[in-house]
Amino acid sequence: MMNSKVYNHLLSIRKKKGAGYIVLIDPDKKSENGLAGKVKKINNSGVDAIFVGGSLMMDGLCSDRVAQIKSLAEIPVIFFPGGISQLNSHYDAILFMSIISGRNPHYLIGEQVIAAPIVKDLGIEVIPTGYLLLDGGSDSAVQFMSGTAPIPMDKPDISIAHALAAQYLGKKLIYLEAGSGAKQAVPNELIKEVVEHVDIPLIVGGGIRTPEAAREKVKAGASFVVTGTIIEENNNGDMLKKFAEAVHVNEP
Repeated sequence: MMNSKVYNHLLSIRKKKGAGYIVLIDPDKKSENGLAGKVKKINNSGVDAIFVGGSLMMDGLCSDRVAQIKSLAEIPVIFFPGGISQLNSHYDAILFMSIISGRNPHYLIGEQVIAAPIVKDLGIEVIPTGYLLLDGGSDSAVQFMSGTAPIPMDKPDISIAHALAAQYLGKKLIYLEAGSGAKQAVPNELIKEVVEHVDIPLIVGGGIRTPEAAREKVKAGASFVVTGTIIEENNNGDMLKKFAEAVHVNEP
């Protein structure tokens, strides 16, 4: 039987707090400085989980950094896959993702087939996830590395159809992503339209720069909000707390 401990924890967070706040950490060497300090700030800021992953690693120490994050984290550490080379035993769970929005078969099923036996051997919890890359107004690393075109923000029917396909393929989460450093976040109206058509939780990330914007995503229907650039640029525990408070709409 598949372990669903982390997934059920995420669902309980959503039920209790209204939505969950997740911080993305890139385990590349460019993010190495102050890694321990970042995790400690995350622990003390009301963050609900940590995603770890990036589109490109520039050295061979990813596993060591993930081990460090895991040793310090007091919340679940979840692999946000950027490639098979980043897979190791230190994660609590993996978003077993397909880039549903793309037409590159390698990222629809190729990487997943390569990863599956390793994931089983490592015993990592699997959370099937449909990933939709939207056009955030800048060329993202995901777009380039995956060789896939993003979905236009102004064509909601395309996003809805892809999200439904993800649900019907048995995914447990849908990830709407505008891309790291996006100029434009996923529009609130688009989130509302997707949520009206699907029955599984929605993760929204990319270009969310203020707590107020994060709360708007939750009010539009996002079950989880992800930020990454904020901690890279700010590394400020107070800002993380403000994001967590904004996302946790059920808490006073």
